[in-house]
Amino acid sequence: MDATRRPAAVVIAAMSEEVSAFTDLFGGGPVLRGPTGGHDEHHLLDVDGATVAVRRSGIGFTNATAAVAHAFHDFGPGVPVISVGTAGGLAREVQLGDVVVGDSYVNLNADATAFGYVLGQVPGMPPEYGADADLIRRAREVPTDDVVRTASIGSSEVFVTDGRARDLRRTFPTVAAVDMESAAIAQFASVHAVPFVSIRGISDLCAPDGDEFREHLDDAAARAARVAHGVVVGLARGAVLPRG
Repeated sequence: MDATRRPAAVVIAAMSEEVSAFTDLFGGGPVLRGPTGGHDEHHLLDVDGATVAVRRSGIGFTNATAAVAHAFHDFGPGVPVISVGTAGGLAREVQLGDVVVGDSYVNLNADATAFGYVLGQVPGMPPEYGADADLIRRAREVPTDDVVRTASIGSSEVFVTDGRARDLRRTFPTVAAVDMESAAIAQFASVHAVPFVSIRGISDLCAPDGDEFREHLDDAAARAARVAHGVVVGLARGAVLPRG
């Protein structure tokens, strides 16, 4: 496998547990190390003859943005980016173990309402960022026994527990799940026309502390990874099809 070859997809996960949940589905993890930047180098997987880049970003907006920016610099525009990992369930109907495929992303930190922007809107940017329709379709078509929901994901650098969850449900009634990275990657993707989707397994329901998250982290990461795996395999196979 050529480390300089343009990948069929870039997969970004914040935590090592989330990276491993994805790479383990390909029979033992990375087979080659690629360009270095941020927390980790890209791990390059050979997937049915195509290259897939996987990177651990670290937690939070800045780390997530740095990871997608490194990928954009290393591999160029147009490469689909998939964020995979865990999230807290915010909407009442979301349950532990569900997988949420984000169809839009909101920055829960942003408040420029004093200047006429809506809550969650960064000045000069749209109120929310949309996901790539083809990537959503691929995620929805992955065979799985898990509950897969297509819904809005909100991102904040405050871990959401029950008190903050009550406030967020009032101010962002369409947001189904909350994490610390998706909206940051979505903003970069929107500016640079990068196809993007975030796939998140629900690890907690915004409980009063982090115990629920820690208990269900591995299982939730594995559920999201299985859906992301299906998307990536489809992209990889499409990348190596002979051209007529």
